[in-house]
Amino acid sequence: MRPSELRDMTVEELRQKEAELRKELFNLRFQHATGDIQNPKRLTAVRKDIARVLTIITEKERSGDQAST
Repeated sequence: MRPSELRDMTVEELRQKEAELRKELFNLRFQHATGDIQNPKRLTAVRKDIARVLTIITEKERSGDQAST
């Protein structure tokens, strides 16, 4: 997912996206443990997507805090 797409989302939508990605990561880890994983590189991609979402959430929260001061 591109950061520009994520920046257009609200904080609540980003939190939902994070939850979806964490579920997907859990499923991928489970598949990896059982040897059923189709694309092992997807594990890395999902982890990076979670990091992007968390970074943008932090950016949005900090910009909101600075605007109120």
